[in-house]
Amino acid sequence: MKPLFYPLCDSDSQTQPQTQSRPHHSHRSLRYQVKKILMAIVVGFGLCTSISSHSALASSSNCTTSWPEWEQFKRSFITDDGRVIDHSGNIKPTVSEGQAYAMFFALAANDKASFQSLLTWTENNLANGDLTARLPAWQWGQRPDNSWGVVDSNSATDADLWIAYTLGVAADVWKDKRYAALSTLIAQRILNEETAELPLLGLTLLPAPKGFALANNQWKLNPSYLPLQLLRWLEHHDRDPRWKKVIASSLKIINGASPKGYSADWILFNQEQGFSPDLQGIEKGDGGYNAIRVYLWVGMLAEKEIERASLLKMLQPMANLTANQGYPPEFVNIVSGQAKGVGSSGFSAALIPFLHASKNIKTLQQQQLRLAAQPIRTDRYYDQVLALFAQGWQDQRFRFQMNGTAEFAWQSVCKQKS
Repeated sequence: MKPLFYPLCDSDSQTQPQTQSRPHHSHRSLRYQVKKILMAIVVGFGLCTSISSHSALASSSNCTTSWPEWEQFKRSFITDDGRVIDHSGNIKPTVSEGQAYAMFFALAANDKASFQSLLTWTENNLANGDLTARLPAWQWGQRPDNSWGVVDSNSATDADLWIAYTLGVAADVWKDKRYAALSTLIAQRILNEETAELPLLGLTLLPAPKGFALANNQWKLNPSYLPLQLLRWLEHHDRDPRWKKVIASSLKIINGASPKGYSADWILFNQEQGFSPDLQGIEKGDGGYNAIRVYLWVGMLAEKEIERASLLKMLQPMANLTANQGYPPEFVNIVSGQAKGVGSSGFSAALIPFLHASKNIKTLQQQQLRLAAQPIRTDRYYDQVLALFAQGWQDQRFRFQMNGTAEFAWQSVCKQKS
């Protein structure tokens, strides 16, 4: 297949702060130590110690398919020790979402060494050395006193979902029980720490453990944090009945956040008013940088996903608006449909699977031409992430199945060479 995007450009190398190469463990209670020993016995590995051996996870060249855009992304945004950097931020931030996405791309490329370094950096620097004990902090970078470390310790549910999911899928395809156990532990922490029972919605994923339950029985929610394929996989593999409830509430949120077919970045909910635009945030009731992922996740759903057709139909106004303008808007008011600004080339990339799945062929070609004419900027971490998802899916490097499982092109290569 012809590539959708021009190859990513090299970015200038930058001096990076020293990060923790080994986890630092504080004194733990005897009860906690016993729990860790029991867990290690159960899985038959040293799970609760830091997973840091790179040599044991060297990528098998016999089963690797070339993915130049992933290799370029590594050169542009990932340090040698596994930290993903957003070069556009003043504090050169790393966010847990970036670590999670990069882990998925490494898995899609059968790049075991990169996968492990990303996981190790995440554990050592975002989880204080132990992902079995806590969810990762969402932001790390340069602090006001010029030191480097965690800037905000609150976790981010979307990142945690992607980490739990990717570890679980990696465990299946790479036959690694350590990853399976860690995936299960993180999934349980998500259910225990990042959910709440909301009136009319039921058990609901909050964007983070803290800060999103507001006054007057109101909650702030984010539909882009709810990729349905990941929730399907967790329901199928974790077998905790709470995931079924989470899926039900997530579908209500995705639909409720798109009253006119344009998804919100953030949406408010309470029992009396139902869903309403968040007029206090910087988005002022708009959908933009967060919401663009809603179309991306829906576009990549399995063809046999029972909710796929209704979600594609519900979001069709975004395809129509993009066709009329020639580009996706930077922001769109979710109630009036008024568009503001020109969305980046990364936005065009994010819509590719959605336009393909909804059979908007002319608009699909229109956005492909736009991408060819306006290549994604080299320093745009987020746009590059959107492009890797869209391009990887379009090139069939990965596909999501009805139960959420991701299948990868390199697996077929392995079978042919075995």
